[in-house]
Amino acid sequence: MTVVMGRGECGSHVTLIFTVDDEQKEIMNQGSLGAGLCLQQGVETIARGIEGDFEINIKFIEGIGRRNLYQRTLELLSEEIKGVREYSWDLAVKLKLPLSQGFGMSASGAISAAIAFQRALGEPHEESLRRAFAIAHRVERELSTGLGDVTALAAGGVERRTSPGAPFSGKLLNRGPGKSEGWTQEIEVILTWKEKSGKHTSSYIDDEKWKESISSAGNKQMNQLVNGKWEIGRWEELLERSDIFVNESGLLNDSLRLELLNEVDEIINKLNLNLKPLLCLLGRSLVIVPKEIESCNDINSESLIKNLEKAGFNTIQTKIGKLF
Repeated sequence: MTVVMGRGECGSHVTLIFTVDDEQKEIMNQGSLGAGLCLQQGVETIARGIEGDFEINIKFIEGIGRRNLYQRTLELLSEEIKGVREYSWDLAVKLKLPLSQGFGMSASGAISAAIAFQRALGEPHEESLRRAFAIAHRVERELSTGLGDVTALAAGGVERRTSPGAPFSGKLLNRGPGKSEGWTQEIEVILTWKEKSGKHTSSYIDDEKWKESISSAGNKQMNQLVNGKWEIGRWEELLERSDIFVNESGLLNDSLRLELLNEVDEIINKLNLNLKPLLCLLGRSLVIVPKEIESCNDINSESLIKNLEKAGFNTIQTKIGKLF
């Protein structure tokens, strides 16, 4: 009896600015313009296939995820790789960040799982990576769990999305229609949130009023961010435009985000730190980043984390980085 095994891992993504571009009938053309941060922690999966009847058993080692996301990922993969259906699959999933907090964990999970299944079958690296992104984008749109996280993760680092859609598509897995680019530097950041979960992404991106206000504010900021070379010198501009976006879109004053932002800002100011809290969209969480790129590895995390946790926040320290 043949047994195969593969491992997949994908970091997470924090959206800072975005639009809702879902009017195209073809899912691979749907997505968003925007900008955000790709982080090292996300989802790790291990796929084990035993020759036999096609099925999947999913076990969450840490956290509780959406089983239908992983089931759909495998179903779509089986449509493209015949060998998938020759096995009974066990998938172990390790969620390194919470769900529904704006960390792009659905995209991360689907990409990670698609990579794990293909590695178990010995598929070529570059081809399997592209296929993982294409399938994950389709899963995200079918389940309304995200818009541009997959395309953002395909770029890595500090990313901007300049064209909506999947990063790879078609039988030949060509690039696009979604386009993204990122620059990379290991910038230390702190993720912080309180236990109460945020709203599900679909409650925003499937709501006509939210779509209009988000897209109007997002397009206004992206009209400026898409111009010029995307590089480290754009860091402070990104932070500034992120602030404008959350205010003009209405997201800042929804779901107690403003209260959380003010509470964290007060702690940072009390410690006299040169840091800035930004909303992680579409969650009720924050990513704390250096205001100036020159101080990206000197954020005095120990003192800040201690004070945040004392105030009832959960925290995770991680880094921005290129993922693949």
